[in-house]
Amino acid sequence: MRSNGDIEVIGVDVGGTKILAGRVYGGRMTANHKTLVPGGGSENDVVRALFEAIDKVFDKDISGIGVGVPSVVDIKTGIVYDVQNIPSWKKVYLKDILEHRYGIPVYINNDANCFAAGEKYFGEGQNHENFAAVIIGTGMAAGMIIHNKLYNGSNCGAGEFGTMPYLEHNFEYYCSGQFFKNVHQMDGATVFRQAADGNPDAIALFEELGGHLGNAINAILYAIDPEVIILGGSVSKAYTFFKTSMWESIRKLAYSTVVNNLTIKLSSNPDIAVLGAAGLFFDAIGEIK
Repeated sequence: MRSNGDIEVIGVDVGGTKILAGRVYGGRMTANHKTLVPGGGSENDVVRALFEAIDKVFDKDISGIGVGVPSVVDIKTGIVYDVQNIPSWKKVYLKDILEHRYGIPVYINNDANCFAAGEKYFGEGQNHENFAAVIIGTGMAAGMIIHNKLYNGSNCGAGEFGTMPYLEHNFEYYCSGQFFKNVHQMDGATVFRQAADGNPDAIALFEELGGHLGNAINAILYAIDPEVIILGGSVSKAYTFFKTSMWESIRKLAYSTVVNNLTIKLSSNPDIAVLGAAGLFFDAIGEIK
């Protein structure tokens, strides 16, 4: 069996405003091309933009394509539903469209699951069999690797811990960038700059967020008991400001052995979105680095 370093694939990160396609080989992105999503464009307009991005990095040695989208995905059929910030993409047969054009296997999943796959095959999760990869940015979402495989659930809905009820709302309301706006009517980027300058009030806000995030991590621990949790997303860049309060909440877990064995890591690869999409290919064929 070949390792994933011997196979060349394309990973595609589809966002609301841009599409980034990258050629992945040897554990890194060797070429990339970014295309803007046509604002207000039709379904076909956006598909053509996707073709443009992929065409720029495609060659005869590519074995497969993985695509990450911020939406609900039918994993088996590759149908993408209701993509965030792309109004025209209501029901897109994306797997069929891409396989017809390029003649190679295509795998599609949501962006949180791609994040988990990226960490498994190219990042902080390479040496771990069971972990949760949690994105804390403008929202909160997670992907899970269980027994070295991406776990999607029956409807691609596994790992949506951010939507679990918590206090008056849900975890996402208190554990992502939304916390600063929702609870304190402040901009998260501004709070981060103030905290970096040593402002005690700003640091206190991050400590408050950390307490909530620790409670969310406890919910993850009770649900799937991973050996590692990997944090990514823009808010994770402020880890030093909320680390202590987060762990204070985690230590309230009923099972001290679970807490003592838990490791929390920070995602460190800036190309993880594209690498994660590429990781869908390796997850599907069962390649372990």
